[in-house]
Amino acid sequence: MARDWRELFIVDGGPATNGDGGVDDASSARDPRRGGMFRRLRENLRKTRQALTSEIQATLFEGDLSDETWERLEEALIYADVGARTTAKVVEQLEREATAGEVSGGEALTGRLTELLAEMARIDTDRIDLRAKPTVILVAGVNGTGKTTTVGKLAWHLGNELGRNVVIGAADTYRAAGVEQLELWAQRAGAEFVKGPPGADPGAVAYDTIAAARRDAADVVIIDTAGRLHTQDDLMAELAKVRRVIANQIPEAPHETLLTVDATTGQNGLRQARLFSEAVSVTGLVLTKLDGTAKGGIALAITGELGIPVKLIGIGERLEDLRPFDPSEFARALVT
Repeated sequence: MARDWRELFIVDGGPATNGDGGVDDASSARDPRRGGMFRRLRENLRKTRQALTSEIQATLFEGDLSDETWERLEEALIYADVGARTTAKVVEQLEREATAGEVSGGEALTGRLTELLAEMARIDTDRIDLRAKPTVILVAGVNGTGKTTTVGKLAWHLGNELGRNVVIGAADTYRAAGVEQLELWAQRAGAEFVKGPPGADPGAVAYDTIAAARRDAADVVIIDTAGRLHTQDDLMAELAKVRRVIANQIPEAPHETLLTVDATTGQNGLRQARLFSEAVSVTGLVLTKLDGTAKGGIALAITGELGIPVKLIGIGERLEDLRPFDPSEFARALVT
């Protein structure tokens, strides 16, 4: 990936900048891990890309760009779960530019398609602001989306790559195995860990976690919540209550609400994002399990249709496989 952890977070003093005021990523550009991460992402999106590129070759590289050309391209993008609304905007723009003679030829059209997809996935609010002390990050999601693992990996990166002191709160009080897993991650990340007794009120655990962070002057609080289906009204109400408890302690908090979405669920992920956002005002997505899906376009669908930015992606089980999301690199890995 072209984006690194420093570029994802806003810290005191802002990001490192060059003389022109832009992000200074010269040292990062020389980092060989970047090329390796892109190759890994490209391999993970292989199933999605294969479905797209075969259709792109059969349409955009044809001499005659007819109505059928654009219909087939739309079908291919929708099949990859880019989403009907997002697909319509992208194909309409590409067709308009091709008709006006602004872009022509298979390679040029493919390149422009990649640019348009990246633009749809790019939102100004795609960074995580860490300037509040403590910064409170609430993490939610459906069971099995990799939520607990995401919390642990995020804590590790915050501690080891940004030097932040992190407190993790286990507000998933229903699943003992989940609490044990999260505690192991906290130990690995060097983070303080707060939990309650089995079946405790999740709001109480969130309260205790923030109290511990304030007592120890921690930089970041990450609160893990129980996995729940977006259709379970009572559990969604409970999640909203946890958010209110947090806000009662720190009016601006949670400063970030991340929703983990399993990429393999396709359009169901879009429905999850919509309903969770209604309950707790989701500010960013963590798209997990990209290594096993032909539906990688869901990242573009959620951002394009709901305006919620993807901030992190999971491309495997390893610690380094949780990565900041880069729209340009993602689109390139998706199409070419």
